[in-house]
Amino acid sequence: MSASTRLSDRERPDDESLPTYLAPVPKTLEDLGLRFAWLVVAINLAGTAFGFWYYSGQFARTPAAMWPWVPDSPLATLFIALAIGCWKLGREQPWLTALAFFGNVVLGLWTPLTLLAFADSYGYLHPLMYHFLFWSHLAMVVQAFVLHRISSFPVWAVAVATVWYWSNLVVDYFVPIVGDPHHTIIPVERETSMFLEADALGVIAAGEVSFVLLALFLALAIRVTKVDTARNRS
Repeated sequence: MSASTRLSDRERPDDESLPTYLAPVPKTLEDLGLRFAWLVVAINLAGTAFGFWYYSGQFARTPAAMWPWVPDSPLATLFIALAIGCWKLGREQPWLTALAFFGNVVLGLWTPLTLLAFADSYGYLHPLMYHFLFWSHLAMVVQAFVLHRISSFPVWAVAVATVWYWSNLVVDYFVPIVGDPHHTIIPVERETSMFLEADALGVIAAGEVSFVLLALFLALAIRVTKVDTARNRS
């Protein structure tokens, strides 16, 4: 295979196979994302800039001390842009890759959940914006599942991501520290009755807690599988 048709050594960090539930993205698509990694970085940086603009109103209503916990999705896309950029430069940072994995899984699923749960109340969004938010966030989940190719997800790095996203859960829904809960603004009152006797805040909180636990499970499962594979090869 010629150099023009294959990935460089740096771009092909792992060739072990993971179970489909840990690596659901077709390898051809993984290779494509790694081949055009700088384009992926640029797209995520553009998404980050858009996200910070989107959250500008919420920044204005939030005490400055709590700003780091406000722009959840923009931070997730920034994490993955930085993680992939560091890897391309030969300086992969496991803690940054773990943050990117958690953020893109959690927010990539939470936002579509919220858009569906409150679909009737998002009438103020143009249909194109609604679909853009829905599908672009699902694309975040897809790119998260490529990160196993650039990192072994050491436990300490997973711990860093877990601490950050659990702190985000705490200030978003349970102990806001300063002011009101800092979750992304939703189009209904928090006390609005929803399904299964839950209120609106309970629905979005349950979703985010579930997705953080899912990201934690997936990251550790990837780690264990990689360690077992390496042990079996030695």
